[in-house]
Amino acid sequence: MRILYYNWVDYLDDEARGGGVSVYQRNVMRAWDKERGVQATFLCAGLSFDLKGNVPRWEKLRHGPDENRANRYEIVNSAVLASGHSSYGDPAQISDAATEDVVADFILETGPYDVVHFNNLEGLPVDVLRLKLQFPKTKFILSLHNYYPICPQVNLWQREEVSCADFESGRACVNCLPVVQNPRHLRLANALAYRLKSAGIRPGSRLFSFGFRNMMRVGSRASRLLAKLRPKTSRVAPDQAPHFAARRPAMIDAINANCDVVLAVSDRVGQIAADYGIRPDILHTSYIGTAHAAYFEATKPAQSLLAKDGTVRVAYLGYMRADKGFPFLLSALENLDDADAARLHLVVAARQGSPDLMHRMMALEPRLASLTHLDGYTADGLDDLLEGVDLGLIPVMWEDNLPQVAIEMHARHIPLLTSDMGGASELGGGTALVHRAGDVGDFDARIADVLQDRVDLDAYWADALAPVSMDGHIADLKRYYQS
Repeated sequence: MRILYYNWVDYLDDEARGGGVSVYQRNVMRAWDKERGVQATFLCAGLSFDLKGNVPRWEKLRHGPDENRANRYEIVNSAVLASGHSSYGDPAQISDAATEDVVADFILETGPYDVVHFNNLEGLPVDVLRLKLQFPKTKFILSLHNYYPICPQVNLWQREEVSCADFESGRACVNCLPVVQNPRHLRLANALAYRLKSAGIRPGSRLFSFGFRNMMRVGSRASRLLAKLRPKTSRVAPDQAPHFAARRPAMIDAINANCDVVLAVSDRVGQIAADYGIRPDILHTSYIGTAHAAYFEATKPAQSLLAKDGTVRVAYLGYMRADKGFPFLLSALENLDDADAARLHLVVAARQGSPDLMHRMMALEPRLASLTHLDGYTADGLDDLLEGVDLGLIPVMWEDNLPQVAIEMHARHIPLLTSDMGGASELGGGTALVHRAGDVGDFDARIADVLQDRVDLDAYWADALAPVSMDGHIADLKRYYQS
């Protein structure tokens, strides 16, 4: 069996872009390496460009780690900048003949493939799915790790402030991004980075930083000159509303007409996709596999969330962003009764946020049993970080598909206090540890239940989902690939 995977960024990217999807793609590629009779190839697009000329082409990746070098490719000069924000409002997200022709040529020259599996559509025109007509015997599969086909902002997160339930026939999309970056500047920056990386100068090195900084200084001057010739605005033009109104049905129609299977990474994602028009007969839930699944067999649930002294150690991992619920979490903790706050040991493992967020977080310390802040974390340090944690906090404010951090804690039998948005609440059983997203009082009520030892952990774990191992996930993928 021959499989082609697509995502906008290399799963071995030196700059670790792509978040949880890159982690997942890396795990999948390595899992297939262990399977006899399977060859998995990877393609990315939207990040590499030539300094001169913009004709799309494909090539083997000329940069990054050497792992699996023979099977990693990219489209250079795609008409669609990645990620989605970089090409916000660009009609090429729907159609670009030259880019589509290059993808077709790539499949013809490196195939044939039994399956083409898109783990994203960012970086390519959605009409690339029409290649199904040219390759009718190849299965076309799309995984929904985000809401890009529905939402040009990607996450249904309006103005970086609130979950979006109504795009107002495209009008709400026009100024959804607080800042729309200059695509010419982004393309130039990516072209400079591509030139340096192709010369063997890797991101993170002093030489890359020095060279990129100097080359960008020249590019910035050119961008400023161009900016003087255009209106000074960081917003998409108001007349773009009809384009955004047409974008969603164009994306949905292309998926429905050409995809054999659409895989949602949680039931909630599948429900949202169906509500927006993805055909129910091709839509299936497929929880992603994780290397952390083995912890579920190696660990046991605690009998109580409370330590002997009546305290609870709670942990928030990830980013200090509004969509992830960090400012909301601070508000909820600020609102707690002093007696309840004094029984919480809070662990925050997230890169340092704005001065205001940092000040609010540190101001909580005198009221808490303890506060520990780690400026981010690595996968290798996760065991030590989570040692002694009684409860994970996933207070997301958007329909977060299924956060990797939720899976990582759940696999270690750490119960999760989650919002009712996104897929994280599907991991544990029941609703005892689910609060209404953005509702400070409801969050604090769930904390009170925890501190009063009113949470039935037996019921929570009896109805919990077992994490899916990579072997189990590969078996699930085979079912869709071979049916």
